[in-house]
Amino acid sequence: MNGTVGVTEIVLPGPVEPDDLRIRTRDLPAPAAGEVVLRMEATGVSFAEQQMRRGKYYDQPAFPFVPGYDVVGTVTAVGQGVDATMIGRRYAAVTKIGGWASALLIDAADLVPVPDGVGPAAAVTVAVNGITAWQMLHRTAKVPPGATIVVLGANGGVGSTLVQLARNAGIKVIGTASARHHELLRELGATPVDYRDPDMYRKIRELAPDGVHAVFDHVGGAGLVESWQLVRRGGTLVSYGTAATKNDAGNSRLPVLKSFALLATWNYLSPNGKSAHFYNFWAGKRRLSTFRARLREDLTQVLRLVADGVLTPRIAAEFPLAEAGAALTLAESRTVAGKVVLVP
Repeated sequence: MNGTVGVTEIVLPGPVEPDDLRIRTRDLPAPAAGEVVLRMEATGVSFAEQQMRRGKYYDQPAFPFVPGYDVVGTVTAVGQGVDATMIGRRYAAVTKIGGWASALLIDAADLVPVPDGVGPAAAVTVAVNGITAWQMLHRTAKVPPGATIVVLGANGGVGSTLVQLARNAGIKVIGTASARHHELLRELGATPVDYRDPDMYRKIRELAPDGVHAVFDHVGGAGLVESWQLVRRGGTLVSYGTAATKNDAGNSRLPVLKSFALLATWNYLSPNGKSAHFYNFWAGKRRLSTFRARLREDLTQVLRLVADGVLTPRIAAEFPLAEAGAALTLAESRTVAGKVVLVP
């Protein structure tokens, strides 16, 4: 392919409020060998962007940059060595940054086909969320059918996906959320507990007096100790975020490093077979081919469940790309169930 494509991008210029995101246009160069041009049809607003705009994401790039952790779109051009039959087909990808753009360059090897009948907004809702939920449930915690788990923030993008995957696997779920989302959790098959209730952990213990097989905790902070105490003998705590400290001043890596230290200590001292893990989506990327194969396998499984009607993507709202600031504000409001999505 020769020539360029004009694209619109949302730029995060520094630690700013959502209203201070910038819009820029530029020419996208032709794809290099192994690359494609992907025309964006949907891109997600995730917790990562909420942290990034504060400069609080663990390994975010230097400002300014284009955020956007995942994207779904149609290939419009391919570089040397890429199968030309990809043109015109829809794919999903996890990008970490760069997705908030009308089109982007991406390695063809990072694309996962989206099944026919699955729309772009639905597909992007289960891209990074679906892989995260699937891997935590089936690869990290290896929860068996019939077990009971706790999902903190069960109304969120990862949480609601995790609930559905667990219920489909015959796993019982206790989910925390504000009271306004309890009916949703019941519809998904979870037993709800109000996270604003100061007796939340006591009420969870009443529901599972013998402890639970796994706790999935994106909150971190002081509550991580309570989550660990909920886990029964032989069970697993999976920590996958530090939401409790997202507004704290100071080094963005410190909350994560504190969690690492705490989890490592528990693993070393635990006398009853309990284990604690910090889930890192990008773990193993140094072995790139293996990482890509695992990601493709897991996202393909999740997208097939969507296509078969087993998994229902929870789309909280859709916004045009140019209204990314409003979309981010809504995502941060803690009032939505599911994922906020940007579309062209």
